[in-house]
This record gives sequence, C-alpha cells and structure tokens, in this order.
Amino acid sequence: MDRLDNTVRPYAWGSTTAIPELLGVEPTGEPQAEMWMGAHPGAPSRTARGTLVEVIEAAPERELGAAAVAKFGPRLSFLLKILAAGAPLSLQVHPDLEQAKEGYADEERRNIPVDAGHRNYKDANHKPELICALTEFDGLCGFRDPLQAADLLDGLGVDSLKPYVDLLHAHPEDAALREVLTAILTADPADMARTVTEAATACTRLGGDYAPYADIAHHHPGDPGVIAAMLLNHVRLQPGEALFLGAGIPHAYLTGLGVEIMANSDNVLRCGLTPKHVDVPELLRIVRFEPSDPGVLRPEAAPDGEEVYETPIDEFRLSRYVLPEGTTAHDLTRPTPQILLCTAGNVRAGEHELTPGRSVFVPAGEKAEVSGAGTVFRATVVA
Repeated sequence: MDRLDNTVRPYAWGSTTAIPELLGVEPTGEPQAEMWMGAHPGAPSRTARGTLVEVIEAAPERELGAAAVAKFGPRLSFLLKILAAGAPLSLQVHPDLEQAKEGYADEERRNIPVDAGHRNYKDANHKPELICALTEFDGLCGFRDPLQAADLLDGLGVDSLKPYVDLLHAHPEDAALREVLTAILTADPADMARTVTEAATACTRLGGDYAPYADIAHHHPGDPGVIAAMLLNHVRLQPGEALFLGAGIPHAYLTGLGVEIMANSDNVLRCGLTPKHVDVPELLRIVRFEPSDPGVLRPEAAPDGEEVYETPIDEFRLSRYVLPEGTTAHDLTRPTPQILLCTAGNVRAGEHELTPGRSVFVPAGEKAEVSGAGTVFRATVVA
C-alpha cells in the first residue's frame, strides 16, 4: 500500500479556499481547481517507489491484477480527483469509445500535433465520468425538455431570443434542439454578445431560476455558452449525491467541492464558456440531442457498509464507507487496483494515517484494512 503525494492543478476556475480547507492548510490566494490521484501522465501521483506511472509500468500485472490488465491494458483505467469549482467550467461533451477511436485516428492521419490548440482528440479512449458532491454542488447536465427551455428563454423578454423560442416549439424534439444549439454557436459574435448582455441583465433582475445564468454570464460575458447553458437542466447536488455523465451528454460544473472519477482520457468537445477551441461540426456529431432527466445518484448500501454509486461502465467503480466512532477494521481487499481517499475524520489504512484529502494506492490483491472514524472513498475497476 503506497501513500500518494498528489498534484493540485491551478486552473483559473478553481476555488481559492475549498481544497486548502479540506487539507487543513493555509490558502495561497491562487485558484486550486483539481487534485489528481492516479497514473495520468500529465500529473501522476508520486509514491516512495516512484511515480504511479513508473510503479505500474515496472510490473503491470502485480500492481493492477491479471484481469484488469487483460481488460484495460497495462495502465490504470481511471483518474480520481478532488474538484473545487469556484467559477463555471466550460460547457462540454465527451465522445463514446467508437467516436474517440475514429476522431483520434483521423487527427493522427492529418498530422495534427497532439498538443495543438485546435486538436479535439488527445487519445483513443472515451471519458465517462462521475461527480459526487462533498458540499452543495451546482451543475448543468443534459438537455431540458425543449418546451421548458423555450419558456425559460421567453421569460427573459429579449427580442433576439424569439427565433430560438420558436425553433424549440418545432418537432421532432431532437431536430429542434440541434437547430437551436447550431444557431447559437454559429451566430454573429457581435450580435450574440449583445444578446448575452441583455439576457444577463434580465437574469439578474429576475433571480430565482435565472440566478445561475446571471452568475455564468458574470464569469463569461458575451459568451454564446451562456444561452446554450439555458437549454440544459440545472442540478443542485447535496453532499453524498452524484451525477454520472455518459457519452454525448452536454454538461458543466458551476460551483462546489466534489470527488470526481473518470476513464483515463483527455477527450473533450467544448460548447462554450471557454476561450478554447470550439469545433462546431465535430461537436454536433458527438452531442446526443435528446431531453433527459439528470438522474441524480444516491449510493446503494451493501451489508458490509460499502455504499456504491452504480454506473454502466467498467473502467471505474466508486463507493464510500462512512465509519462511525469505534469502527473495527473493515477488510477492503480486492483482486483489482484501488485508491482509497479520506474526505472526513481520521482513518487508518494499513500502516497509513489518512486525514481529509489524503490517499493511498492499493495494488491488486494487497491486504487493505481501514479503521477509525471518518469517510473513505474507494476507487477501483470492474474486471
């Protein structure tokens, strides 16, 4: 079992206080957006044996288990994060596995450098993800019913939004959503900036259901993503609740602290709320234009106290243990690799004392017992 030393990424949208408060350290005054736990080459966790990438490369079957290597290859198939949103992230969508393979192969054939700003596919993998709230957490997930989106836009009283309102009343629903999103993202930039400014003013005046969009516009003035965001479901998670974000589902995180787990991929197609590249044709190929319920997940308790967040994919499996005072040792040994993350209290994992924000890597089959009083998230795979 290896104690992990993890990198905190200072993205501009990060909270300046949430991760330091969790770790019990003084804030630096700079944004601290994500703490990465895993073997992603961009910021691998460090151990006493070397980086987790080096540890796994030296003996993949010993560290990951034969079944996981056979299923996912000689690499850790997930990336675990603590995510602290102090401002809205980009509005985005992820490809499915086939789309990722096709897109990556196409950009390789066209010799687009993997670090080019206009490149969409950094690898050939899909990127399903799960976010579990540690504090109240606001996000956008999936399309609203088009008629509900039409009512929201119409309620702003902005004349330049009327064509979008009319389109959203058309049938079928998927065609209506596609046409409106296309129109928003391809509108004249100066005209759209004026529309966003008027809409933001109306959102501030109206408050209530419009308040989240006023805040989005404050952080992204003039961005067409502000209007696109109003096509999506607004979700407020309470601590312990989660969202699963599958392929093709447009989404954005707005504010809050959470534990995020995802397939180990960098593939993101952006829709707005970002200065980065937006490839509208490719985006429209990937997005699933169908209204959907956000599907808030609550963990399902097992007899041994494990609370599992059920998802339809195998690259990761996230669960938690809430250990009351006086808890005797729980045996968490599995034939698959694990990362154990403490988010509350004081927990002992093997020989390691874990306080909030501290984590360990457990090789496949390695004995793993936890005790103490607190909350432990377990990240592993289904193999």
